[in-house]
Amino acid sequence: MKKIVFLVLVLLSITTKGHAQFSKGMFSKDPIINLENWQKQKLYFGFYLGFNSFDFKIDYKTVGPDIQTKKTTGFNLGLVADLKLQEYINLRFEPGLYYTKRDLYYPNFATENDAIREVNSTYIHFPLLLKFSSLRTGNVRPYLLGGASATLNLSSNAKSLDDNLEQRFRVKSWTTNYELGLGIDLFSEYFIFSPSIRGVFGINDELIRDKDPNSPWTSNIESMKSRAVFINFTFH
Repeated sequence: MKKIVFLVLVLLSITTKGHAQFSKGMFSKDPIINLENWQKQKLYFGFYLGFNSFDFKIDYKTVGPDIQTKKTTGFNLGLVADLKLQEYINLRFEPGLYYTKRDLYYPNFATENDAIREVNSTYIHFPLLLKFSSLRTGNVRPYLLGGASATLNLSSNAKSLDDNLEQRFRVKSWTTNYELGLGIDLFSEYFIFSPSIRGVFGINDELIRDKDPNSPWTSNIESMKSRAVFINFTFH
């Protein structure tokens, strides 16, 4: 959550500085309004590229040493379909491919083979979001995003008969999430550039338990849910 708050503050800072820079320049007196009729479109499409950072929120049955998660920066790419519902409210569908990697470090193991589990994930992400836009000022328009999503993990190992005893970490194929974020539309002469930041919070437990009910890798875990931060750069 600290990283999410930090990234939100960074984006807000960039937005504020960018808006001030625009105001001092071409929008200060007689602004040239780019793509003036764009907001009148009922349906439009685009694509996005970006980065992600995934983590796990782990709840335990009994108090003990926590499992540590080492996060890496992954990448995102996908498409955007945007349907205008009202002047300031849009419904967005943003299917995309997300790749990420996490390493889990289990305490109280003598060997590295037992202590570390690599969790490589290739997600197909299906978010359905509401976009709440503010009034447009010149060629700048901030917005908020919120909604729900379903995610298919192509690297889940859900069908594998092996488990952690054979060094196979397993999670469920499908998960559900809720998402909250913010961004800004920057209108250029030919397209709209929209940087955004979003927090993604898993709803259901993802972990598949080992066959051994006393497994040192899964027996003490009450639930394991994904948490993620997405930074996307969208082009319309």
